[in-house]
Amino acid sequence: MDDDTAEIELASNLTLLPNVNVSVVQSSPRHYVAAILSSFDARLVKVEKSILPLYNASQMLSKRGNNIESALQKIDEMKSNQEGIAAEEALILRGPQPGRLDEYKDVLGRVNAGLVFGSLDRDSRDTARLVETGAKKLTQLYTKLVAEASSGAPLNGVEFQLTPFPSSQLAVLDPLVKFLRTLPLPATHPSHPAAPAIQAALKEAQKGYADMRGAWGKKCLELYARRVVERSETLDGVKAGREFGIWVSSLLTVAEAEYGLLLDLAPLSLSPFLESSFGTLVTPLATLFTTTLGSISALIKKSINKHTFLALSAHAHLSQYQGEWDDFMSRRADRAENELKDGLHSLRASCLRSFPEFIADIRLAANGKGGEFSTGLHEITASTVKFLERIPEVQSAASSALLTLGDGNWRMGEGVQIGKAPKADADENTVIEHYMFDVINAVISTLQTLSRTGKRPSFGSIFLINNVSYLRARLLIRPQVNILPLLSKPTQDTLNSNFRTAKAAYFDSNFSPLMQTLSEDKDKGKGAIKEKFTRFFDLLEEVSERHKLARVLQDDREGREQMADEVAKMVVPSLQRFQQKHGGKDFSRNPSKYIKMSADEVENLIRGFYAEGDSKVVPVAERVQNNLLIQAGWSR
Repeated sequence: MDDDTAEIELASNLTLLPNVNVSVVQSSPRHYVAAILSSFDARLVKVEKSILPLYNASQMLSKRGNNIESALQKIDEMKSNQEGIAAEEALILRGPQPGRLDEYKDVLGRVNAGLVFGSLDRDSRDTARLVETGAKKLTQLYTKLVAEASSGAPLNGVEFQLTPFPSSQLAVLDPLVKFLRTLPLPATHPSHPAAPAIQAALKEAQKGYADMRGAWGKKCLELYARRVVERSETLDGVKAGREFGIWVSSLLTVAEAEYGLLLDLAPLSLSPFLESSFGTLVTPLATLFTTTLGSISALIKKSINKHTFLALSAHAHLSQYQGEWDDFMSRRADRAENELKDGLHSLRASCLRSFPEFIADIRLAANGKGGEFSTGLHEITASTVKFLERIPEVQSAASSALLTLGDGNWRMGEGVQIGKAPKADADENTVIEHYMFDVINAVISTLQTLSRTGKRPSFGSIFLINNVSYLRARLLIRPQVNILPLLSKPTQDTLNSNFRTAKAAYFDSNFSPLMQTLSEDKDKGKGAIKEKFTRFFDLLEEVSERHKLARVLQDDREGREQMADEVAKMVVPSLQRFQQKHGGKDFSRNPSKYIKMSADEVENLIRGFYAEGDSKVVPVAERVQNNLLIQAGWSR
């Protein structure tokens, strides 16, 4: 800037510096500008000093305003949270409502997560109690659903059917159990304040599950258990034992099904909890088995001979399920008890008793005195055949029991001790062959003794041939079951030999006197010949009457035909030869007076002894014949 311009500007600003000396301004413009700036600076300092308190106050007010706004927002947020917490607490305390289980689980899961991660603005003890309450409410629902599924009437048809778990309860229980398994437990959340109480609630609910399902399983099986026991008294022993085995199979089916359900529906799925719960569940089933077996065992012990095959059949069929029982009823349930094993020991003891007692009863039958004996089939013969015919059906159980008893130890009273160890070379097939040999020998000995009881040997011989022939036919000649593999060569030889002996005794006591009358002797006079013919036909009439009273081989058509042929061949040819030699007119003017029947008529009469048809006679004659039998010590 030049001097003229500076002067002009200085003149225009003189009013700003009234106190400045004009001469100074005119003489030094630069000093003038400096003075102006200094004056501005002083004024700005003054302005700043006057404005600074107001600025500071406004800044403080702005900060306070922001803080107040933030506080209000936080209060609103807290108010909203408290309202949400109150709603959650109310929902949890009220418990799960129908159709809102998922909502309940979500809320309880959120509250529990907040407690675990510390993300909730609430007291941890109150939150823990709330989580515990929610868990207990869910276990109550769990117990209610299980109770509904374990009530009502099970399926009860003629044959057992497993009653399935209701699908409606299962559809609710499945997601519920999955959620219950996510709840904190001491093993997974050791620091969680509610974990011990939650575990206690789940244990109680799981125990309730086991109690209810165990009682339900027992209820499903009770009806069939009673039916098995009732039918055991009247049903064939082998079939009754088979039915008992089927019932035990049904019991194991229930146990297996319940174990599968427990794996799916147990809130506590760790192994120790499952074993304890399953042990509680199967206890009622095991108790029902013990009670049912006890009833059957009592029936067997009451009449061991009558129910021998019930014991053998039950033992055989129950043995098949020992492995399954050990698995489900003992190992998986962590139970030391094994009711099936104990029951098998009890049944085996009855089986061991039955074999020697049966032989003892056969021998005891030989002591029957003072009564009448039929010339027909004796009860001991029929019962022996029935007994032996049933052995193949329970061969495994019978041979095992006999091997345990010891080869030959069933011969009580012969210096043999029960319980002696079996011979080293004895096997199951050998020991059963030996037992059947002893049974047949015992019954034949008894029959021989009984045949000598009566006063008339002829009737005794008929009795013996009838019974021995029946034994031989049913066991050896025409067996109705496949029993031949169990009859050893000595046993078969015994039957054949005693049949021949019995037949010879029958011929000897009934037809030998006839043959003796036709024998030649020193006296060949007419009177002797007349006496022989008279004696022959008198004896023939006695034999005829005897065979009307006592039928021979009544139920064996083939045996009767063979017997008729043998007797006819023995008697008729001798009669023909005697008649040809002495039957002319030389010994009598009236031969028909002594020769009452021709040889052909005698043969027809003899064959009539063994003909089929009703052997009954008119009532008066029948009473006479019965009296004759009674006098001889026999009856029809």
